Amino acid sequence: MLVALLIFIGLLLLKVPIAFVLGITTIVYIIFSGDMGLMATAPQRLYSGLENYGLLAIPLFMLAGELMNSGGITKRLVAFSKTLVGHFKGGLAYVNVLANMLLASIIGSATAQIAMMSRTMVPAMEKEGYSREFSAATTASAGLLGPIIPPSMLFIIYGVSSGASIGDMFLAGVFPGIIFTLSFIILIGWLGRRNDWPTEKRSSAKDIFKSFLKVIPAIAVPIIIILGIITGAFTPTESAAIACLVALFVGFFIYRELKITEIPKILINTVVTTAIITMLISMANLFGWMLSFEMIPQTIANWMVTLTESPLLFLLVVNIFLLIVGMFLDGIAALIILVPIFTPLIANYGIDPIHFGVIISVNLTLGLLTPPIGSGLYIASSLGEVRLESLVKSLVPFLVVAFIVLLIITYVPAITLWLPANL
Repeated sequence: MLVALLIFIGLLLLKVPIAFVLGITTIVYIIFSGDMGLMATAPQRLYSGLENYGLLAIPLFMLAGELMNSGGITKRLVAFSKTLVGHFKGGLAYVNVLANMLLASIIGSATAQIAMMSRTMVPAMEKEGYSREFSAATTASAGLLGPIIPPSMLFIIYGVSSGASIGDMFLAGVFPGIIFTLSFIILIGWLGRRNDWPTEKRSSAKDIFKSFLKVIPAIAVPIIIILGIITGAFTPTESAAIACLVALFVGFFIYRELKITEIPKILINTVVTTAIITMLISMANLFGWMLSFEMIPQTIANWMVTLTESPLLFLLVVNIFLLIVGMFLDGIAALIILVPIFTPLIANYGIDPIHFGVIISVNLTLGLLTPPIGSGLYIASSLGEVRLESLVKSLVPFLVVAFIVLLIITYVPAITLWLPANL
């Protein structure tokens, strides 16, 4: 096991894709263990990691996001956000956060969202007089909303791994997403007054109404998803298929920007992204099987139980542990590996699995913006054309606010549980 651990750390330092790190580490472990019977069952483990109906929602939501973005949704969301908050000091930074919140309800992936908005918002903000470092930091921070506001890819994977209701997870993410958005807006307001940022001309009520009418079809997608799940009209997986149909209709017949010639490219992008995610899920399942074989989850669980009997202290320890893990492991891989470890623990401490699902998802999402592995950090740095060191410095205020919100979500369960319990 020591050799496998050294291989794991070495491959991470060499920046080998995490899916290959997990797979190679497991194969090395099997070889050094001398039990080649494990090698024969490894392909079955790879397959069984994907044999779940709930995972069908991932490619369908990815397809819906591709269809909506090709249909002109991003620019309409940005335009609508600008009419609402563009006239405030630091208005374009508000626009960035608000547009990301609206976009999060369609994409559900932080990395995809950061990449998309970095190309759109960073040049626009720089043109208006904002520093490129702050523009990239705002975009990257707002991208954290992707896995929190439903539909969320992390929520789907957590639901599949833990057995928790994916529909309840979607509902549980609504209020945390709103709190994150408001917290970032308050921070930008304080920074705007401190740095005397520029403002734009106030939009008239007529302009706001026109912009709202244009963006209604885009906002309709997440509304249909949530309402369908609440009313029981369809499951979360079926809602993803409905979202694709709505996206096609909106792109072709309402916005009229979606072209038949773009469909092959959209399908290819969806397949490639889905293949990356499903390969990661499959390899993480194989890696988790190795950990289970070595009784590592049980060892960690027993150790954490000895630390404290208080649920409050346990959650604090878990938060610290997850934040450290998020610095080194991809969120999806970490989620699949860690959920089987924590599921029996949270039952012992009387912690609701839906509440814990939001906590672990937010924690691992923050890992996207923390060195040394944070993929969101590198995406924003590369596409925003900003030095990594400068970006990290500009990100500090946003990360401090995000950690405070994380603690609020952790210790006020009603924020996540009220909607699932009452709808």
